[in-house]
Amino acid sequence: MSSAQRYWCERAWVDGEVSAGPVALDVAGGRITAVAPGAAEAGAGDEVLRGLTIPGLANAHSHAFQRALRGHTQTGTGSFWTWREQMYALATTLDPDRLFRIARAAFAEMALAGITVVGEFHYVHHAPDGRPYADPNETGRAMIAAAAEAGIRITLLDACYLHGGIDRFRDADVHSWAERVSALADDDLARIGAAIHSIRAVDPDEAAVVAAWAGTRPLHAHVSEQPAENEDCLARHGGTPTQVLPVSDTFTAVHATHLTDADVARLGAATVCLCPTTERDLADGVGPARRLADAGARLAVGSDSHAVIDLFEEARAIELDERLVTGVRGHHAAASLLEATSGGGYGCLGWEDGGRIGVGALADFATVALDSVRTAGTPPEALVFSAGAADVRDVVVGGRRVVRNGAHVSIDVARELGEAIAR
Repeated sequence: MSSAQRYWCERAWVDGEVSAGPVALDVAGGRITAVAPGAAEAGAGDEVLRGLTIPGLANAHSHAFQRALRGHTQTGTGSFWTWREQMYALATTLDPDRLFRIARAAFAEMALAGITVVGEFHYVHHAPDGRPYADPNETGRAMIAAAAEAGIRITLLDACYLHGGIDRFRDADVHSWAERVSALADDDLARIGAAIHSIRAVDPDEAAVVAAWAGTRPLHAHVSEQPAENEDCLARHGGTPTQVLPVSDTFTAVHATHLTDADVARLGAATVCLCPTTERDLADGVGPARRLADAGARLAVGSDSHAVIDLFEEARAIELDERLVTGVRGHHAAASLLEATSGGGYGCLGWEDGGRIGVGALADFATVALDSVRTAGTPPEALVFSAGAADVRDVVVGGRRVVRNGAHVSIDVARELGEAIAR
């Protein structure tokens, strides 16, 4: 973590509001130690952040290896299910080194987009033939190392996957999964959480074992992404996925696209992570975000398959997609959408002390240009409706610079993406 440093912010989003003028952020030990109106100009030794400094963005749902599919699955007709076969084909080709290289480059791309923590929903566990590596957690450790080299935090959501899919995704049984994941440990930039891949891949009794292992750690699951998933669950288990999964205040339902009224009410106790760019890319549908929020659910966002890595786009799509479905504008305020990208994601990934700018918070923040062709003339309060990943100029994680003037401090991201993804 960083030594003491002062960041002079031209403007800052503090406690849900944009400051009227400069704000000084004092940082020590990786945390914000003081937030104060700043001098009109930066002082000697201050790090200068010109634009609007916002809490670091949280990508609450990622499958890093799927970054290699961008642009390769866009021809012809199909559905989620045909796309899944293409994803399986990619997954069979990846050794731990290539997984690491793709993840490192994808996480660095996230840093350029203002993302300071990622929830990696990880299920590429074993060799292609299903045999564990000498270290059964070799690929999970590769994800953690990739995030560290990219300079961002990670919550490794180690996914229990027992039925269906391909051999390398599956553990022998739920107890083998628990034994394996218990060998992983938190560190300064990494947390270990749990995931239930889906009710297709983990039966309700097995899901209960995963939830018991997780305890107070984050627990995520793909939920009702497709109508066929609901139909199969009703036939096999007599209820919808939401009804048979272990929903609690530490549970995050990912997608939650096709829900009954009872499902919406039950998820009011949880977090729902929406991934609109993936949901539209795969023709999944539009989740009932407003109804979920009204029921009490906290919202978060993720870039999932990385058709796009841009959390501003994910956030505004929550609002804009609901406009298309309902014919009504104004379901979600700009401030609440920004909260979904920051505090909502940090909370569901187990970093409750992040996702805000305030004394004692993690010193994770990003600065967005107010003078680009996209943002010039836009009220800063409405930035989520105009800004894009390309407008991020500076990123700080734990008080340390990761992005400076739009460039990663240590990685040539475009080159590394090209080299890692080349087949």
